[in-house]
Amino acid sequence: MTKLEKIEQDIASLSPADVGKLVDWLANYRADLWDQQLEADAKSGALNRLIEHSRNELAEGKVKPL
Repeated sequence: MTKLEKIEQDIASLSPADVGKLVDWLANYRADLWDQQLEADAKSGALNRLIEHSRNELAEGKVKPL
């Protein structure tokens, strides 16, 4: 049995209340992972092209206010 299969089996045995808590925890965990990746991309310069493109669109008047 793989580690994931064991986790799935354990989750299936949880109470509905505990599943809700797990879902909340996973959502927060995933958001933290996203934040870490975004921060790493920003530090590495991986987002520079997108930032420059956005600035050009703004300067050319191609952006509408929300």
